[in-house]
Amino acid sequence: MTTIHAKGISRRGWLRWKVILGAAAALPGRLWAAVSRPEAAFGATALDEALAALGATPQVHEGIQFTTPDIAENGAVVPIRVEVDSEALPNVSKVSVLVEMNPNPLAASFDIPPYTEVYIETRVKVAQTCTLYAVAEADGQLYMQSRETKVTLGGCGG
Repeated sequence: MTTIHAKGISRRGWLRWKVILGAAAALPGRLWAAVSRPEAAFGATALDEALAALGATPQVHEGIQFTTPDIAENGAVVPIRVEVDSEALPNVSKVSVLVEMNPNPLAASFDIPPYTEVYIETRVKVAQTCTLYAVAEADGQLYMQSRETKVTLGGCGG
């Protein structure tokens, strides 16, 4: 067998280190994501159950700007945007998106690092015409904004 040396490291040794360092770099992020996932909230089958699992009853707050389309042609890919005014609502640590009529209402949950401007754009599945909620957690309290979206073609098997 021929060994290729580049500055004292064999090809096999270089590949071994590449795999080890790649796995080590990915591990902390995966552990962090697994620890912060609200399992009970994601497993909830009703909106009230999901909100209770998040911690409290949210209050409406004007510092949250929640944008959804009035009419979504395809419920499988409904674009949403959540922005939080950091002056009106400081110290946001988590943002969750809930879809009222979905089989599992909690569609997404984002951990927000300290001193971060909250701006989230994503797509969610919406089973049928219903109200969507953006819930922000700040200083242990929950705040929300809601929007109704009409769906012409269901996204959860509809």
